[in-house]
Amino acid sequence: MKAVICGAGISGLSAAAFLTRRGWQVVVVEQSTGPRPQGYMIDFFGPGWQAADGMGIIPRLRGLGYGVQSVEYVDRRGVSRASLPFARFARVADGQLISILRPDLELAIREVLPPGTDVRYGRSVTTVSESLESVAVTLDDGQVLEADLLIGADGVHSVIRSLAFGPEEDFLHYLGFHVAAYSFRDAELAGLIGERFAVTDTRNAAMFFYRLRDGTITAMAVQRSKNPEIPPDPQTMLRSRYRKLGWICPAALQHCPDDLYYDQVAQIRMPRWHTGRVILIGDAAAAVSLLAGQGASLGMAAAAALAGELDKHPRISTALSAFETRLRPLVEEHQRAGESAARWFVPATRRSAFIRRNVIRLTKFPGVTRVVISAVAGRPVGGYSLP
Repeated sequence: MKAVICGAGISGLSAAAFLTRRGWQVVVVEQSTGPRPQGYMIDFFGPGWQAADGMGIIPRLRGLGYGVQSVEYVDRRGVSRASLPFARFARVADGQLISILRPDLELAIREVLPPGTDVRYGRSVTTVSESLESVAVTLDDGQVLEADLLIGADGVHSVIRSLAFGPEEDFLHYLGFHVAAYSFRDAELAGLIGERFAVTDTRNAAMFFYRLRDGTITAMAVQRSKNPEIPPDPQTMLRSRYRKLGWICPAALQHCPDDLYYDQVAQIRMPRWHTGRVILIGDAAAAVSLLAGQGASLGMAAAAALAGELDKHPRISTALSAFETRLRPLVEEHQRAGESAARWFVPATRRSAFIRRNVIRLTKFPGVTRVVISAVAGRPVGGYSLP
């Protein structure tokens, strides 16, 4: 059996790993010219942990991960107002939690791809066509690849989704926030941040900072906005609005580059993820949003579950239906949690900021910590397991 996977991110590489191990011939097509070095820190836990364990990469992830000590909420002078020790979350997750950069998670998956996995960078899909027996994709260089299955794992702005299901606006659900991110070096600011996630304890807009091993600082900015449109000059807007948050924000914004990452915070919601011999997984099918922090885990879980269903069912149509029936409750639960997580990360009123601050202080009690995890990451879905 042959599969073409569009997207060499976490979901696409995971699908390639699980399918090639089951004897599939796989071609992965990625529009970037190579593995993307840019990426942000994520907390990897939840449904993807079992998939990563099945790949045998958990020890590697622990080696690549970061020992974040706490999430610290600071006022405009840099004084801590609430602190959430990271060890509390790790205990509730039974130790199955790793803070890791997205590029490092991708690296760990690439390292275990079986020989013969064909990963083609710098190529994109321009057309998709289907027959009863196969699906064909045309690449931007004119080459046509024919396969038994096409997997769209190419993110929120998926090309495969647009070609096979319809325009992005039909499925994009804006959550009312904009997000920006960039990295820079500043030894003095790195010392102030230390071994923690530092977050401004502010309303309607907030900045998040953390320091990498090499001293690089990553800054993320999130603001509420009724308008989903991207501003014409994000850099100028950021420097104007976020410098008012105080602490190190004005100094950090002096390092803000022209080519920063900027996007709206949105989910992808679709009535179905497959049509014919085309299936979407990961953010292409059901992005939970950047703020929810479970996209990588869900993408890996989906890749493992899809491979398992294809193994169990001889007919691809039956396998895809079984996969979607199995995964949809899990994904929808995390999407609901993701929408509430956005409100948690950037409160709108004094009252909601006060409540967040005091809930964080109460997480010294294990029961409260479990409630917080459920609020921002979703409850476990009963009976869910990977093949």
